[in-house]
Amino acid sequence: MSGIYFFLALMSIIGTASAIVQARRLYWAAPLYFFAAWLTGELALIHLLWQVALTAVLAFSGALDNGLAQLGLGLFALSWMGLVYLQIQAMDTQRILRRALRRGLGIDYRSSLSPERQRVLEDGVRASSWMKPFSMFREGVRVHSHISYADGGKRNLLDIYHPHESREGGYPVLLQVHGGGWMIGEKEQQAKPLMYHLAQRGWLCVAINYRLSPTAAFPAHIVDVKKAIAWVRDNISQYGGNPDFIAITGGSAGGHLSSLAALTPGLAEFQPGFEEADTSIQAAVPFYGVYDLIDRYEIRPEMSMEKMLSDKVMQCTREENPELWESSSPLAHVHEGAPPMFVIHGTHDTLVWVEEARTFVSAMQNASKQAVVYGELPGAQHAFEVFHSVRTDHTVNAVTDFLEWSHARWCDARD
Repeated sequence: MSGIYFFLALMSIIGTASAIVQARRLYWAAPLYFFAAWLTGELALIHLLWQVALTAVLAFSGALDNGLAQLGLGLFALSWMGLVYLQIQAMDTQRILRRALRRGLGIDYRSSLSPERQRVLEDGVRASSWMKPFSMFREGVRVHSHISYADGGKRNLLDIYHPHESREGGYPVLLQVHGGGWMIGEKEQQAKPLMYHLAQRGWLCVAINYRLSPTAAFPAHIVDVKKAIAWVRDNISQYGGNPDFIAITGGSAGGHLSSLAALTPGLAEFQPGFEEADTSIQAAVPFYGVYDLIDRYEIRPEMSMEKMLSDKVMQCTREENPELWESSSPLAHVHEGAPPMFVIHGTHDTLVWVEEARTFVSAMQNASKQAVVYGELPGAQHAFEVFHSVRTDHTVNAVTDFLEWSHARWCDARD
Protein backbone atom coordinates (compact mmCIF):
# COMPACT_ATOMS: atom_id res chain seq x y z
CA MET A 1 0.00 0.00 0.00
CA SER A 2 2.84 2.41 0.73
CA GLY A 3 4.03 2.11 -2.88
CA ILE A 4 0.58 2.82 -4.26
CA TYR A 5 0.17 5.73 -1.85
CA PHE A 6 3.50 7.22 -2.93
CA PHE A 7 2.60 6.81 -6.62
CA LEU A 8 -0.74 8.57 -6.11
CA ALA A 9 1.02 11.37 -4.22
CA LEU A 10 3.50 11.78 -7.07
CA MET A 11 0.69 11.95 -9.64
CA SER A 12 -1.15 14.45 -7.44
CA ILE A 13 1.79 16.83 -7.12
CA ILE A 14 2.38 16.64 -10.89
CA GLY A 15 -1.27 17.45 -11.60
CA THR A 16 -1.38 20.29 -9.08
CA ALA A 17 1.85 21.81 -10.37
CA SER A 18 0.53 21.58 -13.94
CA ALA A 19 -2.62 23.47 -12.96
CA ILE A 20 -0.70 26.23 -11.18
CA VAL A 21 2.17 26.80 -13.61
CA GLN A 22 1.51 28.43 -16.97
CA ALA A 23 3.56 26.26 -19.33
CA ARG A 24 2.83 26.50 -23.04
CA ARG A 25 5.88 25.77 -25.20
CA LEU A 26 5.59 22.05 -24.60
CA TYR A 27 5.31 20.78 -28.19
CA TRP A 28 4.42 17.05 -28.16
CA ALA A 29 3.82 17.12 -24.39
CA ALA A 30 1.14 19.83 -24.58
CA PRO A 31 -1.84 17.39 -24.60
CA LEU A 32 -0.51 15.54 -21.54
CA TYR A 33 0.05 18.79 -19.67
CA PHE A 34 -3.38 20.05 -20.69
CA PHE A 35 -5.24 17.01 -19.36
CA ALA A 36 -3.33 17.02 -16.08
CA ALA A 37 -3.88 20.75 -15.55
CA TRP A 38 -7.52 20.68 -16.71
CA LEU A 39 -8.75 17.81 -14.55
CA THR A 40 -6.82 18.98 -11.50
CA GLY A 41 -7.60 22.67 -11.72
CA GLU A 42 -11.34 22.29 -12.25
CA LEU A 43 -11.77 19.49 -9.71
CA ALA A 44 -9.35 20.83 -7.08
CA LEU A 45 -11.57 20.42 -4.04
CA ILE A 46 -12.73 16.97 -5.10
CA HIS A 47 -9.09 15.89 -5.44
CA LEU A 48 -8.35 17.36 -2.03
CA LEU A 49 -11.23 15.50 -0.39
CA TRP A 50 -10.35 12.05 -1.73
CA GLN A 51 -6.67 12.51 -0.99
CA VAL A 52 -7.29 13.55 2.62
CA ALA A 53 -9.78 10.69 3.05
CA LEU A 54 -7.28 8.17 1.69
CA THR A 55 -4.56 9.50 3.97
CA ALA A 56 -6.85 9.27 7.00
CA VAL A 57 -7.73 5.65 6.23
CA LEU A 58 -4.08 4.68 5.84
CA ALA A 59 -3.10 6.57 8.99
CA PHE A 60 -5.68 4.69 11.08
CA SER A 61 -4.54 1.39 9.60
CA GLY A 62 -0.88 2.13 10.39
CA ALA A 63 0.19 2.05 6.74
CA LEU A 64 1.96 5.43 7.00
CA ASP A 65 4.70 4.17 9.28
CA ASN A 66 7.37 3.40 6.65
CA GLY A 67 9.61 5.92 4.90
CA LEU A 68 8.08 5.62 1.40
CA ALA A 69 4.59 6.32 2.71
CA GLN A 70 5.85 9.28 4.73
CA LEU A 71 7.54 10.67 1.63
CA GLY A 72 4.20 10.29 -0.14
CA LEU A 73 2.53 12.15 2.71
CA GLY A 74 4.97 15.02 2.24
CA LEU A 75 4.15 15.17 -1.47
CA PHE A 76 0.43 15.07 -0.70
CA ALA A 77 0.83 17.91 1.81
CA LEU A 78 2.45 20.08 -0.87
CA SER A 79 -0.31 19.14 -3.29
CA TRP A 80 -3.00 20.04 -0.74
CA MET A 81 -1.63 23.54 -0.37
CA GLY A 82 -1.72 23.91 -4.15
CA LEU A 83 -5.24 22.51 -4.38
CA VAL A 84 -6.49 24.98 -1.78
CA TYR A 85 -4.90 27.78 -3.82
CA LEU A 86 -6.60 26.52 -6.99
CA GLN A 87 -9.98 26.33 -5.25
CA ILE A 88 -9.67 29.89 -3.96
CA GLN A 89 -8.64 31.03 -7.44
CA ALA A 90 -11.73 29.39 -8.94
CA MET A 91 -13.98 30.99 -6.32
CA ASP A 92 -12.72 34.40 -7.47
CA THR A 93 -14.37 33.85 -10.88
CA GLN A 94 -17.56 35.56 -9.73
CA ARG A 95 -15.75 38.78 -8.81
CA ILE A 96 -13.69 38.80 -12.02
CA LEU A 97 -16.63 38.24 -14.36
CA ARG A 98 -18.97 40.59 -12.51
CA ARG A 99 -16.32 43.30 -12.83
CA ALA A 100 -15.96 42.54 -16.55
CA LEU A 101 -19.72 42.78 -17.05
CA ARG A 102 -19.92 46.10 -15.21
CA ARG A 103 -17.05 47.45 -17.26
CA GLY A 104 -18.64 46.37 -20.55
CA LEU A 105 -22.33 46.86 -19.84
CA GLY A 106 -22.42 49.52 -17.14
CA ILE A 107 -22.31 49.40 -13.36
CA ASP A 108 -26.09 49.04 -13.04
CA TYR A 109 -26.61 46.76 -16.02
CA ARG A 110 -29.02 44.52 -14.11
CA SER A 111 -31.38 47.44 -13.58
CA SER A 112 -32.25 47.35 -17.28
CA LEU A 113 -33.92 43.95 -16.77
CA SER A 114 -37.50 43.51 -15.69
CA PRO A 115 -38.03 42.33 -12.09
CA GLU A 116 -39.14 38.97 -13.47
CA ARG A 117 -35.88 38.47 -15.38
CA GLN A 118 -33.76 39.76 -12.51
CA ARG A 119 -35.17 36.95 -10.38
CA VAL A 120 -33.71 34.25 -12.67
CA LEU A 121 -30.15 35.56 -12.17
CA GLU A 122 -27.87 33.90 -9.64
CA ASP A 123 -24.77 35.08 -7.82
CA GLY A 124 -23.75 31.96 -5.93
CA VAL A 125 -23.08 28.36 -6.92
CA ARG A 126 -24.44 25.20 -5.35
CA ALA A 127 -22.17 22.57 -3.86
CA SER A 128 -24.70 19.97 -5.00
CA SER A 129 -23.78 20.97 -8.56
CA TRP A 130 -19.99 21.14 -8.56
CA MET A 131 -19.65 18.15 -6.22
CA LYS A 132 -21.30 16.11 -9.00
CA PRO A 133 -19.39 17.56 -11.95
CA PHE A 134 -20.66 15.16 -14.60
CA SER A 135 -24.32 15.18 -13.59
CA MET A 136 -25.96 17.38 -16.22
CA PHE A 137 -29.71 16.72 -16.16
CA ARG A 138 -31.88 19.43 -14.62
CA GLU A 139 -35.55 19.37 -13.69
CA GLY A 140 -37.95 21.15 -16.00
CA VAL A 141 -35.91 20.66 -19.19
CA ARG A 142 -36.75 18.19 -21.94
CA VAL A 143 -34.56 17.41 -24.93
CA HIS A 144 -35.66 16.90 -28.53
CA SER A 145 -32.85 14.87 -30.08
CA HIS A 146 -31.40 14.30 -33.53
CA ILE A 147 -33.43 16.75 -35.59
CA SER A 148 -32.17 17.24 -39.15
CA TYR A 149 -31.41 20.81 -40.20
CA ALA A 150 -29.69 20.08 -43.56
CA ASP A 151 -28.76 17.19 -45.83
CA GLY A 152 -25.45 16.16 -44.22
CA GLY A 153 -26.75 13.11 -42.38
CA LYS A 154 -25.49 12.65 -38.81
CA ARG A 155 -23.28 15.73 -39.09
CA ASN A 156 -26.32 17.92 -39.78
CA LEU A 157 -28.41 17.01 -36.74
CA LEU A 158 -29.31 19.18 -33.78
CA ASP A 159 -30.74 18.80 -30.28
CA ILE A 160 -33.13 21.25 -28.64
CA TYR A 161 -33.12 21.85 -24.88
CA HIS A 162 -36.68 22.94 -24.20
CA PRO A 163 -37.97 24.75 -21.09
CA HIS A 164 -40.95 23.29 -19.28
CA GLU A 165 -42.72 26.62 -18.76
CA SER A 166 -43.91 28.78 -21.65
CA ARG A 167 -42.64 32.33 -22.04
CA GLU A 168 -44.48 35.37 -23.31
CA GLY A 169 -43.05 36.46 -26.66
CA GLY A 170 -41.40 33.10 -27.21
CA TYR A 171 -38.13 31.75 -25.87
CA PRO A 172 -34.97 33.58 -26.92
CA VAL A 173 -32.61 31.07 -28.57
CA LEU A 174 -29.02 30.11 -27.84
CA LEU A 175 -27.20 28.13 -30.55
CA GLN A 176 -24.29 26.01 -29.26
CA VAL A 177 -21.41 25.03 -31.60
CA HIS A 178 -19.13 22.31 -30.22
CA GLY A 179 -15.35 22.38 -30.38
CA GLY A 180 -12.81 19.69 -31.16
CA GLY A 181 -10.21 21.19 -33.46
CA TRP A 182 -12.65 21.15 -36.40
CA MET A 183 -12.01 17.38 -36.59
CA ILE A 184 -13.82 15.73 -33.66
CA GLY A 185 -16.72 16.43 -31.34
CA GLU A 186 -20.43 15.83 -30.93
CA LYS A 187 -23.36 18.06 -30.01
CA GLU A 188 -24.00 16.09 -26.80
CA GLN A 189 -20.52 16.63 -25.35
CA GLN A 190 -20.14 20.32 -24.51
CA ALA A 191 -21.83 23.33 -22.87
CA LYS A 192 -24.44 21.26 -21.03
CA PRO A 193 -24.03 23.19 -17.76
CA LEU A 194 -24.85 26.39 -19.64
CA MET A 195 -27.67 24.99 -21.76
CA TYR A 196 -29.52 23.29 -18.91
CA HIS A 197 -29.10 26.39 -16.74
CA LEU A 198 -30.56 28.65 -19.41
CA ALA A 199 -33.32 26.24 -20.38
CA GLN A 200 -34.48 26.19 -16.74
CA ARG A 201 -34.76 29.98 -17.00
CA GLY A 202 -36.81 30.32 -20.15
CA TRP A 203 -34.24 30.03 -22.93
CA LEU A 204 -34.41 27.53 -25.75
CA CYS A 205 -30.97 26.05 -26.46
CA VAL A 206 -29.96 24.35 -29.70
CA ALA A 207 -26.79 22.22 -29.96
CA ILE A 208 -25.61 21.25 -33.43
CA ASN A 209 -23.29 18.86 -35.19
CA TYR A 210 -21.48 20.06 -38.30
CA ARG A 211 -19.27 18.45 -40.93
CA LEU A 212 -15.77 17.67 -39.71
CA SER A 213 -12.31 17.54 -41.25
CA PRO A 214 -10.53 15.81 -42.85
CA THR A 215 -13.67 14.43 -44.49
CA ALA A 216 -14.79 18.01 -45.16
CA ALA A 217 -12.61 21.01 -45.90
CA PHE A 218 -13.23 24.49 -44.63
CA PRO A 219 -15.54 26.40 -45.17
CA ALA A 220 -17.91 23.41 -44.85
CA HIS A 221 -17.92 23.88 -41.06
CA ILE A 222 -19.11 27.49 -41.10
CA VAL A 223 -21.52 26.76 -43.95
CA ASP A 224 -23.22 24.20 -41.72
CA VAL A 225 -23.35 26.66 -38.82
CA LYS A 226 -25.04 29.14 -41.15
CA LYS A 227 -27.48 26.46 -42.31
CA ALA A 228 -28.34 25.78 -38.68
CA ILE A 229 -28.99 29.48 -38.05
CA ALA A 230 -31.24 29.62 -41.11
CA TRP A 231 -33.09 26.48 -39.93
CA VAL A 232 -33.62 27.97 -36.49
CA ARG A 233 -34.95 31.18 -37.97
CA ASP A 234 -37.40 29.25 -40.16
CA ASN A 235 -38.48 26.51 -37.76
CA ILE A 236 -37.84 27.32 -34.11
CA SER A 237 -41.26 28.92 -33.60
CA GLN A 238 -42.68 25.38 -33.79
CA TYR A 239 -40.92 24.73 -30.48
CA GLY A 240 -41.95 28.01 -28.90
CA GLY A 241 -38.74 29.83 -29.77
CA ASN A 242 -38.49 33.41 -30.96
CA PRO A 243 -36.79 33.28 -34.38
CA ASP A 244 -35.92 36.97 -34.21
CA PHE A 245 -33.48 36.61 -31.31
CA ILE A 246 -30.67 34.09 -31.77
CA ALA A 247 -27.52 34.18 -29.67
CA ILE A 248 -24.57 31.92 -30.42
CA THR A 249 -21.85 30.31 -28.33
CA GLY A 250 -19.13 27.69 -28.59
CA GLY A 251 -15.70 26.79 -27.32
CA SER A 252 -12.35 26.32 -29.08
CA ALA A 253 -13.18 25.51 -32.72
CA GLY A 254 -16.74 26.30 -31.68
CA GLY A 255 -15.50 29.65 -30.38
CA HIS A 256 -13.96 30.30 -33.78
CA LEU A 257 -17.11 29.27 -35.66
CA SER A 258 -19.53 31.11 -33.36
CA SER A 259 -17.59 34.37 -33.53
CA LEU A 260 -17.14 34.01 -37.29
CA ALA A 261 -20.87 33.42 -37.74
CA ALA A 262 -21.70 36.43 -35.57
CA LEU A 263 -19.43 38.69 -37.63
CA THR A 264 -20.43 37.52 -41.13
CA PRO A 265 -24.23 37.63 -41.49
CA GLY A 266 -25.24 37.09 -45.10
CA LEU A 267 -21.68 36.57 -46.39
CA ALA A 268 -22.30 34.80 -49.70
CA GLU A 269 -19.18 32.59 -49.68
CA PHE A 270 -20.35 31.04 -46.42
CA GLN A 271 -23.95 30.64 -47.63
CA PRO A 272 -23.73 28.84 -50.99
CA GLY A 273 -27.23 28.16 -52.29
CA PHE A 274 -28.94 30.03 -49.47
CA GLU A 275 -27.45 33.48 -49.92
CA GLU A 276 -30.72 35.23 -49.14
CA ALA A 277 -31.22 33.52 -45.78
CA ASP A 278 -31.10 35.73 -42.69
CA THR A 279 -28.14 34.43 -40.67
CA SER A 280 -27.76 37.45 -38.41
CA ILE A 281 -26.93 36.90 -34.75
CA GLN A 282 -28.17 39.07 -31.91
CA ALA A 283 -25.48 38.21 -29.31
CA ALA A 284 -22.37 36.02 -29.14
CA VAL A 285 -20.40 34.32 -26.36
CA PRO A 286 -17.26 32.65 -27.75
CA PHE A 287 -15.15 30.65 -25.29
CA TYR A 288 -11.37 30.24 -25.78
CA GLY A 289 -11.73 30.59 -29.54
CA VAL A 290 -9.22 30.77 -32.39
CA TYR A 291 -9.70 34.23 -33.84
CA ASP A 292 -6.84 34.53 -36.33
CA LEU A 293 -6.02 31.46 -38.40
CA ILE A 294 -3.08 33.16 -40.10
CA ASP A 295 -1.55 34.35 -36.80
CA ARG A 296 -0.72 37.71 -38.34
CA TYR A 297 0.77 39.05 -35.11
CA GLU A 298 2.91 35.94 -34.53
CA ILE A 299 1.37 35.20 -31.17
CA ARG A 300 2.18 31.49 -31.30
CA PRO A 301 5.12 31.09 -33.74
CA GLU A 302 6.64 28.17 -31.82
CA MET A 303 3.31 26.37 -31.43
CA SER A 304 1.79 27.14 -34.80
CA MET A 305 -1.43 25.50 -35.97
CA GLU A 306 -0.57 26.16 -39.61
CA LYS A 307 0.51 22.66 -40.63
CA MET A 308 -2.51 21.02 -39.02
CA LEU A 309 -4.83 23.58 -40.58
CA SER A 310 -3.20 23.23 -44.00
CA ASP A 311 -3.21 19.44 -44.01
CA LYS A 312 -6.51 18.64 -42.31
CA VAL A 313 -8.88 21.60 -42.07
CA MET A 314 -8.27 24.10 -44.87
CA GLN A 315 -6.69 21.43 -47.09
CA CYS A 316 -4.65 24.09 -48.81
CA THR A 317 -1.72 26.26 -47.77
CA ARG A 318 -1.89 29.98 -47.06
CA GLU A 319 0.09 30.61 -50.24
CA GLU A 320 -2.31 28.54 -52.35
CA ASN A 321 -5.46 30.32 -51.15
CA PRO A 322 -4.70 33.43 -49.08
CA GLU A 323 -8.25 34.77 -49.52
CA LEU A 324 -9.81 31.70 -47.91
CA TRP A 325 -7.41 31.80 -44.96
CA GLU A 326 -8.08 35.49 -44.44
CA SER A 327 -11.86 35.19 -44.68
CA SER A 328 -11.83 32.27 -42.26
CA SER A 329 -10.38 34.43 -39.48
CA PRO A 330 -12.91 36.26 -37.27
CA LEU A 331 -10.31 38.99 -36.71
CA ALA A 332 -10.58 39.87 -40.41
CA HIS A 333 -14.33 40.55 -40.10
CA VAL A 334 -14.42 42.86 -37.10
CA HIS A 335 -16.78 45.76 -37.88
CA GLU A 336 -18.91 48.40 -36.22
CA GLY A 337 -22.15 46.47 -36.75
CA ALA A 338 -21.07 43.41 -34.77
CA PRO A 339 -23.58 42.12 -32.21
CA PRO A 340 -22.93 42.37 -28.46
CA MET A 341 -20.16 39.93 -27.58
CA PHE A 342 -18.84 38.34 -24.39
CA VAL A 343 -15.40 36.80 -24.99
CA ILE A 344 -14.14 34.39 -22.31
CA HIS A 345 -10.64 32.94 -22.09
CA GLY A 346 -8.34 31.43 -19.46
CA THR A 347 -4.85 32.74 -18.77
CA HIS A 348 -3.41 29.20 -18.61
CA ASP A 349 -4.95 27.92 -21.84
CA THR A 350 -2.36 25.55 -23.30
CA LEU A 351 -4.01 24.97 -26.67
CA VAL A 352 -5.19 28.47 -27.68
CA TRP A 353 -3.14 31.21 -26.09
CA VAL A 354 -4.84 34.02 -24.22
CA GLU A 355 -2.97 36.70 -26.17
CA GLU A 356 -5.09 35.81 -29.20
CA ALA A 357 -8.28 36.62 -27.29
CA ARG A 358 -6.78 39.89 -26.04
CA THR A 359 -5.93 40.93 -29.61
CA PHE A 360 -9.39 40.05 -30.88
CA VAL A 361 -11.14 41.85 -28.03
CA SER A 362 -9.03 44.96 -28.55
CA ALA A 363 -10.00 45.03 -32.23
CA MET A 364 -13.67 44.51 -31.35
CA GLN A 365 -13.67 47.25 -28.73
CA ASN A 366 -12.10 49.68 -31.19
CA ALA A 367 -14.57 48.92 -33.99
CA SER A 368 -17.90 47.72 -32.61
CA LYS A 369 -20.70 50.08 -31.62
CA GLN A 370 -22.18 47.35 -29.42
CA ALA A 371 -21.04 46.10 -26.04
CA VAL A 372 -17.85 44.02 -25.95
CA VAL A 373 -17.19 42.25 -22.65
CA TYR A 374 -13.97 40.38 -21.96
CA GLY A 375 -13.65 37.89 -19.12
CA GLU A 376 -10.08 36.67 -18.61
CA LEU A 377 -9.98 33.95 -15.96
CA PRO A 378 -6.73 33.45 -14.01
CA GLY A 379 -5.61 29.84 -14.04
CA ALA A 380 -8.38 28.58 -16.33
CA GLN A 381 -7.46 25.94 -18.89
CA HIS A 382 -8.91 25.19 -22.29
CA ALA A 383 -12.35 23.52 -22.10
CA PHE A 384 -12.73 24.53 -18.45
CA GLU A 385 -16.54 24.79 -18.63
CA VAL A 386 -17.33 21.39 -20.16
CA PHE A 387 -18.43 19.97 -16.79
CA HIS A 388 -19.61 21.50 -13.53
CA SER A 389 -17.04 23.15 -11.29
CA VAL A 390 -16.92 26.26 -9.15
CA ARG A 391 -15.39 28.17 -12.06
CA THR A 392 -17.85 26.73 -14.58
CA ASP A 393 -20.94 27.54 -12.53
CA HIS A 394 -19.84 31.10 -11.80
CA THR A 395 -19.15 31.52 -15.52
CA VAL A 396 -22.58 30.15 -16.42
CA ASN A 397 -24.14 32.73 -14.07
CA ALA A 398 -22.17 35.54 -15.75
CA VAL A 399 -23.10 34.40 -19.26
CA THR A 400 -26.75 34.31 -18.19
CA ASP A 401 -26.42 37.91 -17.01
CA PHE A 402 -24.96 38.93 -20.36
CA LEU A 403 -27.57 37.12 -22.45
CA GLU A 404 -30.45 38.47 -20.38
CA TRP A 405 -29.04 41.98 -20.75
CA SER A 406 -28.58 41.51 -24.52
CA HIS A 407 -32.12 40.23 -24.91
CA ALA A 408 -33.54 43.09 -22.83
CA ARG A 409 -31.66 45.66 -24.92
CA TRP A 410 -32.87 44.00 -28.11
CA CYS A 411 -36.48 44.05 -26.86
CA ASP A 412 -36.18 47.73 -25.91
CA ALA A 413 -34.84 48.59 -29.37
CA ARG A 414 -37.82 46.91 -31.04
CA ASP A 415 -40.45 48.68 -28.92
